[in-house]
Amino acid sequence: MMVLAAAAFVLLMWCVFTAVIFYLDSLPTRTFKWSMAAATVVLLGCAIAILVFKDDSSTFAIAASFAAGLLVWGWTEMALYMGFVTGPRKTRCVEGCSGAAHFGHAVNANLWHEIVVIVFAAAIYLSGNDTALWCFVMLWLMHLSARLNVFLGVRNVSAEFVPDHMDVLKGFLRKRKMNPLFPFSCAGLTALTIYLAALPQTFEISMAAILAAIGLLEHILLMLPLPAEKLWTWSLSKKPRTEKIDAPESTNNNKKNHHHHTAVGALL
Repeated sequence: MMVLAAAAFVLLMWCVFTAVIFYLDSLPTRTFKWSMAAATVVLLGCAIAILVFKDDSSTFAIAASFAAGLLVWGWTEMALYMGFVTGPRKTRCVEGCSGAAHFGHAVNANLWHEIVVIVFAAAIYLSGNDTALWCFVMLWLMHLSARLNVFLGVRNVSAEFVPDHMDVLKGFLRKRKMNPLFPFSCAGLTALTIYLAALPQTFEISMAAILAAIGLLEHILLMLPLPAEKLWTWSLSKKPRTEKIDAPESTNNNKKNHHHHTAVGALL
């Protein structure tokens, strides 16, 4: 029952918070300042909860700490995709940009976001709340892995989940049938999930195992030849404008084209 309760809690939190963020991101840009203001109030509440429950080992306190870590991560994602905390680069690369220079441009487009994430991780670490910390760090690392995979190339990249004003992000992502990093990402997440599932199960360990399994599933969906974006289009405020993604697996003849008309559609 404990494992089932942990699984139900993590899945509920994940689905609800993901749907809410997708919905808010799909609203007109004039609403973003109000969404971020409300999210910042929630962020302050999470900071209080992280401090209040840091030394409490009750199931309620652990669940509250996990939810706080998840909501803090959600704030960083809203700040990125709504355009409040991004990076100094605001425009797509010129056609044909690739290699190390292109990766540097991608980092430049996300730099402030990554710095904020590091600051938040450090603050949670200093708070002494281990549950909030592993939740936040796991989400950060899974998100980083997913974004690197999408940058290198995956089957499923969904433009409708990135607001139009963040068009710069779409230029750094590509469509491919496979990339060299993907097997290692899946292997690492599989090993982590198995390791956590093999430990003596507590509510907290079960939550961590379920979160790792969700991260693994999100990665798998990036490569499955299925319309994975259909899982979340119901959460958008209106029918999205879908960009065509017609770039085949890259070859030496199409390197100038494979960075356009793509985007990321997952919170990871």
